[in-house]
Amino acid sequence: MTATAHPENKRRWFVLALIGLAQLMVVLDATIVNIALPSAQQALGFTDDARQWIVTAYALSFGSLLLLGGRLGDLWGRKRVFVIGLVGFAAASALGGFAQSFAMLVVARAMQGAFAALLAPAALGLLTTTFTVPTERNRAFAVFGGIAGSGAAVGLILGGALTEYLDWRWVMFVNLVLAIPAVVGALVLLRKETVVAGRPRIDVPGALSASAGLFAIVYGFSNAETHGWAAPLTIASLAAGVALLTAFVAIERRVEHPLLPLRVVADRARGGSFLAVAIVGAGMFGVFLFLTYYLQQTLGFSPLKTGLAFLPMMGALIPTAAIGQTRLVPRFGARRLVTFGMALGALAMLILTGVTVDSAYTSHVLPGLLVMGLGLGLVMAPAMSTATLGVDPRDAGVASAMVNTGQQIGGSIGTALLSTLASSAATSYATNHRAAGVAAQAAVHGYTTAFTWSAAIFALGALASWLLLPRSVPQADTDPAAQPVFAH
Repeated sequence: MTATAHPENKRRWFVLALIGLAQLMVVLDATIVNIALPSAQQALGFTDDARQWIVTAYALSFGSLLLLGGRLGDLWGRKRVFVIGLVGFAAASALGGFAQSFAMLVVARAMQGAFAALLAPAALGLLTTTFTVPTERNRAFAVFGGIAGSGAAVGLILGGALTEYLDWRWVMFVNLVLAIPAVVGALVLLRKETVVAGRPRIDVPGALSASAGLFAIVYGFSNAETHGWAAPLTIASLAAGVALLTAFVAIERRVEHPLLPLRVVADRARGGSFLAVAIVGAGMFGVFLFLTYYLQQTLGFSPLKTGLAFLPMMGALIPTAAIGQTRLVPRFGARRLVTFGMALGALAMLILTGVTVDSAYTSHVLPGLLVMGLGLGLVMAPAMSTATLGVDPRDAGVASAMVNTGQQIGGSIGTALLSTLASSAATSYATNHRAAGVAAQAAVHGYTTAFTWSAAIFALGALASWLLLPRSVPQADTDPAAQPVFAH
């Protein structure tokens, strides 16, 4: 039975729901823990300096293992890797929920990141090989892109509600509620892919150099956030990361079965999409990171109220992603939509530069969030779809991993760069002003500086998208051999 046969045609939408649930788990975990950190710190008794490792441990393992996780899905079968990722992620979450010490919680977060590196590329790879008919692919990526763009906001809302009404441990336990039905659905809906005899062996030198290089890059940016760009460890980590990734490219040029076939990134449209995803990952942290600080520390919002403050952005993002991918991409192509979405992101950031110590949410924050929702809705789905469109099914996992790697590296760069700029601006403002209430004013000046630089990042993204993305989206392959993944 082919992928387009009638019974399978109906079941593929259940597969989309399954994939969306898995993607939501991965995306919301990037922010759900942040709101619970003060409560976790009080319960487990760790210091402010140690607190960053709860976030960094996840980022390090996730970012460094993504390419390997994506390739394992291509070689061992995406269903197998998807289920392993779900079960492992749930187990790590349970360990974190029961953590009795700081070290136990950090280990659990690192394990979450490692299994997320299996889960995220497998989910996007399944989406890519399941939906090959252009109209259905557009609908599927509209849903997936909406989840990818709004998942961080969902994490803030859910984290605030769970922390305020239950306990901080539930930001970990909630993943079991999502993972258990996802595992059952995967076992029922996904079929075991045929393993071809004599499948390629894993590119061990490539895997080691890529994982170590990405680890060093992410660690370097994380260290820059807390110790500065001039710190010896920051410089050494970033230099080692660049050297290792350069060696990785050289290895991939020579090995018979590379971890990342360079044909995947050599395509101009695909490479431009990877870059767009990375840039929007860097820029959007200006919203989720510094706007969260502003709402809680300056306007005095509770964790739950802070999360709910992002709801209007989600309300704009989700329908925009659906309309953009299903109606506008077939008509105007990815280049115009992603470029316009990046421009809207820049405008949203510029709107947020107008916030002050006494600003009201409805007049100064809400407009920026609505515009950002429109912008992200036009960027995420088209960029992700273009990044995986037309890729050989054998490379779908590693191509999907590149999308996630772009988001992770972009987010790490954005967090480190914007945090440094905001901190420097706040310190300079406090030094040059001695009036009463200068601390609050200095903090807001730091936030608005970050918003300004975020606008510049989005503007750069608009330029890069216009230059690199295709004028129109090519038709997807409808070959029945494109690995349908349903249960028989």
